[in-house]
Parts: sequence; structure tokens; C-alpha cells
Amino acid sequence: MRTRFPFFNNEEEDVEINMTPMLDVVFILLIFFIVTTSFIREAGANINRPQAQTSSTLPQQAIIVAITAQNKVWIDQRQVEPQTIRRNIERLLSESPESTVILQADEHARTGLLIQALDQCKLAGAKNIAVATRKESNSGI
Repeated sequence: MRTRFPFFNNEEEDVEINMTPMLDVVFILLIFFIVTTSFIREAGANINRPQAQTSSTLPQQAIIVAITAQNKVWIDQRQVEPQTIRRNIERLLSESPESTVILQADEHARTGLLIQALDQCKLAGAKNIAVATRKESNSGI
């Protein structure tokens, strides 16, 4: 006795995988990684930092003071006059008192301007001040 199933036919159906849910997941992951990525803050000026044999990584929350080879001063991507360093640092420290001040001086910048910026940061009340360098290569100088 053969039983017949009226709902099934012997023809093969085209089986397809629905890619829409997988694409949704991929786009959600892409958005997640874009939103959670931390970007490196730049000084706003082209700085060629001097080399050092020792270096360490500092926290993300930082105030960057950059001095270019042309002795221009930049604080958090804005060019300022050297006389206004203290006032700008005081303002930024009032918004975030525990911030580290990072001095990025070009290796061809005037040393006197770097010392002046360092003094102004101390007078503004900065507790953590660092000078940015790049790690020296093993090939020597």
C-alpha cells in the first residue's frame, strides 16, 4: 500500500539562504566598532618630535601644547600666542582638573619657548606635565 501525500510533489524547490539578517549583523558590528574606536588626538600642527631612548604611554585625557619648528604655539588644535599659554591652560584645567599637559615641541623649535611653555603650564596649576618624544630607533643617531 502506497500512501500518497497530496501536499508534497517530487519537484525540487530552489533553496536559498537569506543573507539579509547576516548583513544586518555585519552593519551593526561595523557601527559598533566605529563608535567605540578611540582616535589619536593630534596637535593640529606638523611636529617632528625629538627622539628618546625611554618613553611611556600617557592617558587619553590630555591637553596638548604643540610648538612647531617655526615657533608657533598650538593648544588643543588652536594656534595661540605664547603669552596666552597660561590663560588657555587654566581654562582647560578648570574643565578637567586631572588632565595631563603634554608638550610636543619640534626638535628644531627654540628651547627657550619650550621652557616658557613649561613654566606657564606649571603656573597655571598643571600637576602632570610631560614632554612628548618618539622612541629612538636601534640604528643609532
